[in-house]
Amino acid sequence: MEEEEGDEFLKVLRALRDAARTVESGCGSASDRGPALHALLALDAGKDHLLAGDPELRALCRVLARVRALSWSLELSAGEPEGGGGLVGELRARCRRCKTRRGIARAAGEVAREIQAWMDRQLAVRLVAALRREGDEDARASALLAELEARLMGLATEGRFDARLQDAVLRHGVFAAVEARLGVGDPSPVSDGCAALVLALVRFNRDVFVGPVLMGPAVGALVSSSASSPAPLRALNGLVDAIRTPLVDELHGRGELPRLVALLFGDTRVRALALELVLRVAYYGRREVLDALLAEGLVKRLLCLQRSSGLGGGEFVSAVARFAVQVEVGQGLGPREKRLAKLDILRRGREAAVSPAEEATVVAEVLWGATP
Repeated sequence: MEEEEGDEFLKVLRALRDAARTVESGCGSASDRGPALHALLALDAGKDHLLAGDPELRALCRVLARVRALSWSLELSAGEPEGGGGLVGELRARCRRCKTRRGIARAAGEVAREIQAWMDRQLAVRLVAALRREGDEDARASALLAELEARLMGLATEGRFDARLQDAVLRHGVFAAVEARLGVGDPSPVSDGCAALVLALVRFNRDVFVGPVLMGPAVGALVSSSASSPAPLRALNGLVDAIRTPLVDELHGRGELPRLVALLFGDTRVRALALELVLRVAYYGRREVLDALLAEGLVKRLLCLQRSSGLGGGEFVSAVARFAVQVEVGQGLGPREKRLAKLDILRRGREAAVSPAEEATVVAEVLWGATP
């Protein structure tokens, strides 16, 4: 019952946040008393009942009072005679009204930000509580994970940063709670949502969240759960793209590369994502990483995938050539290392070919197809 009331309160605040943003964006509008502003004034009138119980909302109460005062000022100025003071007086009155409208718009923007900050704190608290209570809370945890992921990804996409959101995530231990649910039990919407949220946190602020990812169990948990669900592999692909060589080194140092290569012959739902990940690792990997991939028989495995492309695996056509391209244009090797690696890939491809025609195709693709 308590949680249902909290959900309803959040819906109200969400609507009021949107109203505040409408007032903010309507700066200078001819409509001084539109429904959006009416909603904020109504919230101010009822703030003693709705907001007084939470000390985190005191700043919001102060800003609402400012909106009320500015609104009154605008109403009073609207009653002033337009031409009573001549042209100069009329211009001054209009300037005062414009200034007041701009003040209302700025205050409304602050209202929207205060409401969003409170909602973010509540989201962090509720998410951690749901993750720690398994079972009946899983549906709720999944919804909260998706909500926080959308919030973080929206900011990352827009290139914006919210310090108060980050503070809420750190203060309430969101990353630790998410990490604890990674790879636990059978694949589920909760574990998939946790994988996606780890990536969203890194994209939101690499400086803060890359360290915990590299030092904690998150990487190993993602790899171990990748065999049965695409979500961890999507997260790993995104993490390698964001963290690059340090994460590739970590995968190699933890002995995870053989497990990643093995995914190429795993569940059909994860094969394409596994190939994408192997190609990314090849792009960012150092010489020892490439050697580890080749020692796992990667070229032979890629050739097997190419042969199966005619049976519905079309995304694996020219897989060996794509691997050679990633090595040649990648960031992990020097020019001489790239030349030697290309020769090594070519040799292994010829050895793995099962017919002269396949050998000729592999040689041609590696030699000529590897030119970007």
